[in-house]
Amino acid sequence: MNSKMNLLLKLEQAGQFLLSILLFSQLNFAWWVFPLCILFPDVSMIGYLFGNKTGAYIYNFFHHKLLAVIIFALGLWLDNSILSLAGIMLFGHSAMDRFFGYGFKFNDGFKHTHLGGIGSKNE
Repeated sequence: MNSKMNLLLKLEQAGQFLLSILLFSQLNFAWWVFPLCILFPDVSMIGYLFGNKTGAYIYNFFHHKLLAVIIFALGLWLDNSILSLAGIMLFGHSAMDRFFGYGFKFNDGFKHTHLGGIGSKNE
């Protein structure tokens, strides 16, 4: 990937991650809840125990920012801070993952993502 485009994409993801911190700060949770919960979406990797296709589907579902926005908005609408927190964690985690080059997974294996291969030299 072009290094200028890569930088632009990383800056976008960093901004989204910072937005998740700002949104979290508006909730009434202790600060340590954010680092505790930020990796929870990676539990979705358990789907890979059932094969690459199932793993990719489950992983991509829980790493899709539209799901995060829907859950966050539902939390706001219902005045439910747990749902709002879940949406923020999904959103922030996905932004953090994409910043580090972990994109949506293709069905042929965990390391083949829409951002290129994980660990490849030509990302």
